[in-house]
Amino acid sequence: MSATRQPNDKFRSNLGGVIARGDEISLHVDGVAVRAYAGETVAAAMMAAGIHRFRRSTRGSPRGVYCGIGICFECLVRIDGQPNLRACITYAADGMTVDRADGSASAERPPVNEES
Repeated sequence: MSATRQPNDKFRSNLGGVIARGDEISLHVDGVAVRAYAGETVAAAMMAAGIHRFRRSTRGSPRGVYCGIGICFECLVRIDGQPNLRACITYAADGMTVDRADGSASAERPPVNEES
């Protein structure tokens, strides 16, 4: 199913219905203002802004949204200073600060021995 953009930030689906968006809000991802809408998740706002890498693994591989339902923990970010929150199940709030993790942000937890 695809959607087409309509005036006033509404989307029309191929099924004929109109999806109205919530009020426009702003959050900051790594210090950059990102437009979001009330009712969206942090992950949705980041992906709509073209941000697809949410963190790096301890080995340096890029990670982003995988399951989108809070099961896989690939979309961990720091929100308002709180580490390791899942962006896919956290609703965006006006003025929220989001920092992407680089693998070392997991320093709050003991390191995992990946060699065993």
